[in-house]
Amino acid sequence: MQMKSVFFFIFFVTAACQAQDTTILTSDSVQLVVKVAGQGAPCIFVHGGPGGGFISFEKMGGKNLELCLTMVYYDQRGSGSSKNATDYSLNRMVQDIEELRLQLKLDKVYLLSHSFGGIIAYNYAKKYPEHVYGLILANSTLHFLNTASTKEQVEYGYHLLRKDTVIRETDSLLQIMTAVRKEMSKQRIGYKFLTDDIQTIIKLDSLDEQYPRTNDFGMAIVVPLLDTSKKVIYPEYSKDYTAETANLRIPVLTITGTNDHAIGIHHYELFKFPQQEVVKIDGGHLLYFEQNEAFVKAICKFIKKKTWKQK
Repeated sequence: MQMKSVFFFIFFVTAACQAQDTTILTSDSVQLVVKVAGQGAPCIFVHGGPGGGFISFEKMGGKNLELCLTMVYYDQRGSGSSKNATDYSLNRMVQDIEELRLQLKLDKVYLLSHSFGGIIAYNYAKKYPEHVYGLILANSTLHFLNTASTKEQVEYGYHLLRKDTVIRETDSLLQIMTAVRKEMSKQRIGYKFLTDDIQTIIKLDSLDEQYPRTNDFGMAIVVPLLDTSKKVIYPEYSKDYTAETANLRIPVLTITGTNDHAIGIHHYELFKFPQQEVVKIDGGHLLYFEQNEAFVKAICKFIKKKTWKQK
C-alpha cells in the first residue's frame, strides 16, 4: 500500500470500532443503509434473498466476525432498510459495492456472501479482482434456482410431506416447488429447507420485523420466474456461473452445510476456483447462527492465513 492508502485504512479501522448505521448515496441517487464495525481487514457482507438484509446475519452471530474483520454491512437496493430503485440489474448491484468501497476509501476488501448474495459477490470479484483480498461463499449459490437444486428441494419437500415424489418430464420444477412449499407452509414445516429448528426462524423473523423493510428487489427477480405471464427483466440472475469460476484466480473459501437443502448439499461441488478451500459444517442453511463457533473459526482462520501471505 502507498502511504496515503495506509493512512486511510488505519483511519477506517479505528473509526470502525465505533459501530454506527449510516447511509451512502449511489451515483444513480439510491440511498443504501450501511454499518461498519470491528477490527482487522475490511470485509463487505453481501446478504441473500434476493431482497433480504444484513440485520439478522449481524444480530444472529455474524457480529462475532468483528473480532478478526472490520465488517461492512449494507442492505442492497430494494432490500431491508435501503431505498427502492428502478434499476436492479446485476451490473448495478456490482457497481453499488464498488461505490461503497470507494466511498469508504478502501483499497482492497474481502467479500462474504450468504445464499443468493453469492451471485452478486462473485460477479464483483470477477470484475474487480484487483480490489479483492478473497471471496468467502457461505451457503452460497452461483446458479439461482438451478435444476439440480430445485429438484432436490422438491424431493426433500415430498419426503417431509410423506408423499411419493412424482416428477414428469413435462412438469415445471419451479411450479412444483411452489406447490410443495405452499403445502409445507400449511403444515407449518416450510422452514425446514433452512433449518430443523423452528426457534431459529422465529428469532430471525422477530429481528427482521423490528426494522423498516422492503423486498422490492426480491419481487423484481423472483415473481417473473414463478409467474410465466410476467416478463423476465433480469435474466442474468438465473445464469449458471459455476463453470466460469475456473477463471477467477483469487483465494476463495467455500462454506457448505451438510443439510443445506435451500442451496443444495452438492451445489458447491460445481465450483472450480483454482485457489479454493472448502469447509463442510454439519447443519443447514443458517450456519452463521446454528454453528456459529465453527463458522467464525473457519472464516477467521482463512483470513489470518491469506492476510499473512499477502504481507
